Formats: sequence, structure tokens, C-alpha cells
Amino acid sequence: MKKREEKTDASDADAFAREMANVVPLVADPRGRIRAVPPVSPPPATTPSASHSDEPDAGFAAHGVDRREIKKLKRAQYVVGDRCDLHGLTAADACARVRRFIDSSRHARHRCVCIVHGRGLHSEQNLSVLRTRVRESLRSHRSVLAYADAPPGDGAAGAVYVLLRR
Repeated sequence: MKKREEKTDASDADAFAREMANVVPLVADPRGRIRAVPPVSPPPATTPSASHSDEPDAGFAAHGVDRREIKKLKRAQYVVGDRCDLHGLTAADACARVRRFIDSSRHARHRCVCIVHGRGLHSEQNLSVLRTRVRESLRSHRSVLAYADAPPGDGAAGAVYVLLRR
């Protein structure tokens, strides 16, 4: 058995020597220090999902709206007069429903309403198309003074509180 082990050891040593024949030793730092490779930071996100994240939206406030009113809205200190759930609608249908809902809510003299658009978790690429389109529609509506993400108990990034004109 020893002869077999010697043959294996000799053939292993020969194979190792052949593999290492072209290897060049690393140049050592004369000070004996090992230099760390600086970490490479990932490039900034420029994909469409970057603008549709779950991060809180800064919200919107029309020109001239008092900052205290905006703070009250963001802190959910208004009584929500009515709610509108847009789950399952197309973007065009959702925008039309939002316009009708805002008009009827203002007619009913609601000061604050909640619109649930969802976070888009079940859509393609997990993007909330309704979130973007609804907020664009709210910015252009003459009765909307401001909007902000709803608090976590009321939908968080999947819903928006809207402050209406009196």
C-alpha cells in the first residue's frame, strides 16, 4: 500500500507543479501592510421602480396653504369624512373616479378624505401605477389644497389623505 500512496503523492505533486508553473507571486508592500480594496458603491437607481417605491411621498400643497394645515394633515389630525377604494380599477377609471369623488366630497362639505390606491404589490414589477396617476390627478384638481400619505393604520404608502377647499 505504501507504494500506491507514494505514486499518488508524486503524481499529485507533479500536477500541482504543472498548474503553478505560470503563477507570478504578488508584490509585497515594503511596509508590510495589506491594503484594503475600497468598496464600490452601487450606481444610483434610475429604474422606474425608484420613483414608485414604498418610501413616503413628500406630499403636495397648493400655493398659499398654511404650513400648520399641512402638518395637521400629515399627522392625521383631521377627521376623515369619506373614503374611496380604487383597487382593481384601471388608471383611467381610477382618475375619473377620483375626480367624481373629490367633487362629491366637497359638495358634502368634507374637509379631509382618504383615497386608497394600493401599493401595487400584485401588479407587474410591483409598481403602483395608480399611486402615480392618482397623485397627478389630485395635483391638478382645483378643489385639492394638499395631500399626504395616510398613516400606517390607514394604508400608509397605499393610501393618501386629501385636504379639500371649504
